[in-house]
Amino acid sequence: MINRLGKAGAERSLAAMVPHFVSAGVDVHIAFLVDERSVPAPFERAGASVVSLAGRAGRLGQIHRLRQQIGTWRPDVIHTTLFDADLVGRCAGVTTGVPVVTSLVNVAYGPEQLANPDLRRWRLRSAQVADAVSARSVRRFHAITAHVAAVMARRLRLRDDRIDVVPRGREPAELGSRTPERRARARERLGVAPDEQLVVAAARHEYQKGLDVLLEAFRGVVGRVPAARLLIAGRQGSQTARLTATIEPELADVISILGARDDVHEILCAADVFAFPSRWEGFGSVLLEAMALEAPIVASDLGAVREVVHDEAEALLVPPGDVSRLAAAIERTLEDRQGTEARARAARQRFSQHFTVERVVAEMLAFYERALTRSV
Repeated sequence: MINRLGKAGAERSLAAMVPHFVSAGVDVHIAFLVDERSVPAPFERAGASVVSLAGRAGRLGQIHRLRQQIGTWRPDVIHTTLFDADLVGRCAGVTTGVPVVTSLVNVAYGPEQLANPDLRRWRLRSAQVADAVSARSVRRFHAITAHVAAVMARRLRLRDDRIDVVPRGREPAELGSRTPERRARARERLGVAPDEQLVVAAARHEYQKGLDVLLEAFRGVVGRVPAARLLIAGRQGSQTARLTATIEPELADVISILGARDDVHEILCAADVFAFPSRWEGFGSVLLEAMALEAPIVASDLGAVREVVHDEAEALLVPPGDVSRLAAAIERTLEDRQGTEARARAARQRFSQHFTVERVVAEMLAFYERALTRSV
């Protein structure tokens, strides 16, 4: 059970795991809330059945349609991910008697979110109450980092022993490797000259992702590194208009907001720096792709991020929202090629050891077994 089948972290992680679940003999059925034509095709090719719950009567209608699908599928467990899908899946589970497990994929309901000027406090607190109350019906929780597990246990008042930590993963064969030829082709397609220093980001245009911080930092970078160029890939969101409005005419040639892209892996191969300026994160799945493709990483120093990459060893981490420190780390990455390449190689090795999808699927299958055999 998931909100939508798009290209964000939770959806891409699900897509990576489905073929492995099917190969392991798991009967996979996916219900999603936001109707998107053609998107289910990759999941169906992997062997899953996919059903949209979009239709009339809002959330009650979605719960009713999910109950009907449960009667057809007769699942052993319902796995929900993301807030709306959590509420729908939990309600359907309670009324059908099917055990529910929920993935905790981000930190929510805290000061990080309240700092968003577009967010109303009463809406956040209402969502927190609904989440916490419905969570009482969940058999077990899966958190993608220990940081998320600790924070959300407090904010939803969950017992720690009801939460298992399993990270996200990616398929190495799908990502491939960074080679000089692949990098040159990617830069040529993007219109990046051989002598340009390319900084890239890949995130939806939301306050959480800190792209406004990156834009401000890059103004300082380009003043000191004239060959620097910035490309931002990611679907539009609540901050799109603000981001585009802050790009001065004199920087229009060196800053490009690309929008949603199907070639993020190639963009990462083209990058001299991958910037990850989020204000908060539950994991940061695109970091795995940057690690696998040896894109040098500069990221916000967040609890969840430190579980993915280590400061100085595999990436440069800076305080979230710190414009000057972010700019300095980007400049250091562009200038210190020997140190940068060493960190990128170490990051790829860490990805190979800890974050392949095969390893993650094995841990998720064990999680399901625990959920079905334990009473809590």
